[in-house]
Amino acid sequence: MSLDIKVPAVGESITEVTIYKWLKQDGEYVEMDDPLAELESDKATFELNAEAAGKLIHKASEGDTLSVGDIICSIDESASNGKSDNSGKKDEAKKDEKPGKSKDSSGPSKTGKVIEMKVPSVGESISEVTIATWMKKSGDLVVLDEVIAEIESDKATFELTAEGQGLLEIVAEAGTTLGIGDLICRIEEMEGEMERSEDVPHAPEETGSSTTRHNISSYATGHASPAAAKILAEKGIEAKQVKGTGVDGRITKEDALKAVKNEARPASGEADKKQETAPVPKGDRDEKREKMTQLRKTISRRLVSVKNETAMLTTFNEVDMKPIMEIRSRYKETFKEKYEINLGFMSFFVKAVCVALQDWPAVNAKIDGEEIVYHHYCDISIAVSTPRGLVVPVIRNAEQMSFDQIEKEIIRLATRARDNKLSIDEMQGGTFTITNGGVFGSMMSTPIINAPQSGILGMHNIVERPVAINGEVVIRPMMYVALSYDHRTIDGRESVSFLVRVKQILEDPTRLLLGV
Repeated sequence: MSLDIKVPAVGESITEVTIYKWLKQDGEYVEMDDPLAELESDKATFELNAEAAGKLIHKASEGDTLSVGDIICSIDESASNGKSDNSGKKDEAKKDEKPGKSKDSSGPSKTGKVIEMKVPSVGESISEVTIATWMKKSGDLVVLDEVIAEIESDKATFELTAEGQGLLEIVAEAGTTLGIGDLICRIEEMEGEMERSEDVPHAPEETGSSTTRHNISSYATGHASPAAAKILAEKGIEAKQVKGTGVDGRITKEDALKAVKNEARPASGEADKKQETAPVPKGDRDEKREKMTQLRKTISRRLVSVKNETAMLTTFNEVDMKPIMEIRSRYKETFKEKYEINLGFMSFFVKAVCVALQDWPAVNAKIDGEEIVYHHYCDISIAVSTPRGLVVPVIRNAEQMSFDQIEKEIIRLATRARDNKLSIDEMQGGTFTITNGGVFGSMMSTPIINAPQSGILGMHNIVERPVAINGEVVIRPMMYVALSYDHRTIDGRESVSFLVRVKQILEDPTRLLLGV
């Protein structure tokens, strides 16, 4: 009995997922609840678990994007784990097994076993290949690991090697396009030394002493692989001018590149003449292509959408960070001893933003159709950079939290984000966002709104600069802050006043105690 496993419903508004990584191989035996794969949506990454024990059969490859309800894989519940029931069969096989070739045998003998060779999984997102060239013919003798064909995908050309020794039977002719797992050929397995002998059927005639099939001249001799042929054609070099070092003398890509290099190398006399006018060699111009992850594609789509669908403006101010730095320096040890966590800058910014949002509620609002929704709570989204992209987990009801509670929640969410363990609920529903580009050295930026929110505060690096205070020039640790906002919801007066309020609280944190 085969059990189909489908893409589960993973959260509101999520309609598709991408297979980020298979944790179990195709054909592998799995137990109930074993993690099979990592699935990636535009908001989070989560594991897919086995719903039964049995043999796993992949229905989709890494990098494939599937909709909710699509079949990802199936589990053959009737399959055994292969750890038992084999020893007896092996013992019986050994009884019937002959210790070697009989005395009257002059060549390899058939074992009665047929090896079926199928299209292997050759890379992420590649679902089909084409048989470019057969190096052997049906009926030829092949040995283990001998190159028998070249297969092309839309990204690369690679060699197919024999999975055993014996007589080759070609199933898919050159030019045939096959899917992953389709049958390419069969090998009727033979045991013993693979030597020429009249009693071995279909062996090509050959004069002289008996020689292994692997060493004689064949179609591959002096013939260029598709990749090598393309290189030689571009440079106008004939294949007969190149010595092949591949199997049976085949011209490989490396042989072609070497020939091109030798062709480009001038004779010693010519080199002396052209030394003065020789062009300056160029540097490495290699390129690398990577398929965009589902998260990166979603981020791109949302950012462009925000730029196109909102009336976004940015206003700036600067904050003297000396008061906060002095408080942290004075109380950091006591704070850590009591709460077992460090006192950071972010908790001061979250508290200041919550106060300012309550003073200027339009900055904490959003547009829903033809209505403006004002939130009487502060769910603060904190931008966190991860290897897979930027995510924004949410601190719920931050206006009711103390400094230590905010710091602990930030650490918890940031850790889960970097471990790809954030849930959908932890990513949804923020009313305002804070992003800190200063940790990467940013001096000033214009952050993009996290829709459907109406505002985002950008923090930047702290730089000691000369500033005028009470008519005197002093050196202070200054930070530029930026508020990007949706002008449809927030007027200029509200945006500037909000940022000034944040600045007041940060430069005089005692206001947080007095509520002024």
